[in-house]
Amino acid sequence: MSLSVSIVGGGIGGLAAALFLRNAGMEVRVYEQSSELKEVGAGIVVPPNMVRPLGELGLGAGLKKFAVRLEAAWEFRRWQNGEVLFVQQMGEECKRLYGTDCYVIHRADLLKLLQEAFPDRYLRLDHRCIRVNQRQNGVELTFSNKDGKESQIESDIVIGADGIHSTVRDSFAKKIEARFSGICAFRCLVPAENAPEIALRPVQTLWLGPERHFVHYPISSGRLVNIVALVPAGNWRTESWTAEGDISDLMKEFEGWDYRLSQMITAATDTKRWALYDRVPLEKWTEGRIALLGDAAHAMLPFFAQGAAQAIEDAAVLAACLTNTDADTAETALRRYESIRRPRANKVLQMSRGREIQNHLPDGPEQVKRDAGLANGNPLRDSAWLYGHDLKGDLKRD
Repeated sequence: MSLSVSIVGGGIGGLAAALFLRNAGMEVRVYEQSSELKEVGAGIVVPPNMVRPLGELGLGAGLKKFAVRLEAAWEFRRWQNGEVLFVQQMGEECKRLYGTDCYVIHRADLLKLLQEAFPDRYLRLDHRCIRVNQRQNGVELTFSNKDGKESQIESDIVIGADGIHSTVRDSFAKKIEARFSGICAFRCLVPAENAPEIALRPVQTLWLGPERHFVHYPISSGRLVNIVALVPAGNWRTESWTAEGDISDLMKEFEGWDYRLSQMITAATDTKRWALYDRVPLEKWTEGRIALLGDAAHAMLPFFAQGAAQAIEDAAVLAACLTNTDADTAETALRRYESIRRPRANKVLQMSRGREIQNHLPDGPEQVKRDAGLANGNPLRDSAWLYGHDLKGDLKRD
């Protein structure tokens, strides 16, 4: 009899895990607290180490329908005048090194792609997990809906893909306080027809300046421009992707910068604003028949653009470890999953810290040294450990 797996959380990581596990022959259900499945946030990078597992799910062609293939990335520009400090060509060079392209997308487009691949009858909306009880022969989950009614289900295995405020994680892992970065992020979307020409190119551009930086790239087949601006947080402490910001506050943060940034900001009709936190690496991801995945296991700052990619790597390895297991061997399989994934995800988490210090140097000798170093770099080649990582090799070496 195949394993029954309940996934708490219907985001990108949870749905990817559901698809990989179904492909491996398991009975999978996904429980999502929202009444409708939709993704908050906006654009994300889909690096090669994320493209490959999506291709294994048969989603490569669907991805290309809405993704923008990057021709260049890490285009660093000086804050005052847009002087190009460095640009990394992608395209054929990326494909030569890592066998695929690098894309940028709207998170909602990817979530929809995953949802369309997963049968609706196995998705339960309006199910907020409030209790997790592990028993000798399985795990009991208790849910509450928007009317306050409770329900219970039992499953052989439970996967916590319920994000940074994970109820599943809190059922067994030591409580870890969030670490505040001192930074907040503004995020907005601009219709392509209202954006300056510089923002429409298939390029990931980062403007570097004192205490802040500004990122933009096109998404949704070029119909929108995604903007992320990282600035000192001041008194802002709200850790929510849905918290409303103020365009006028964003504009003030970039007074005196190149005029093209103000063009982009004024073209936006609204903005979200959230404080950036991360967590120290967890001591464990699994307990008996429970395992964590994605942000529930390794919430990280966005400076490596790897949050979603690491969640999808988790999903692929989890399914491989659980393949051909039964209820008696499931715990061993989950421990194997953790032993493979935790070191790599934690390395990315830790390397994502401190990047803002380099990006936000004040003008002066250290900034000049940084800019000179950018011109001598090759981040695409130097990131082979990240983008070229062999998940199947991990499984063979384990």
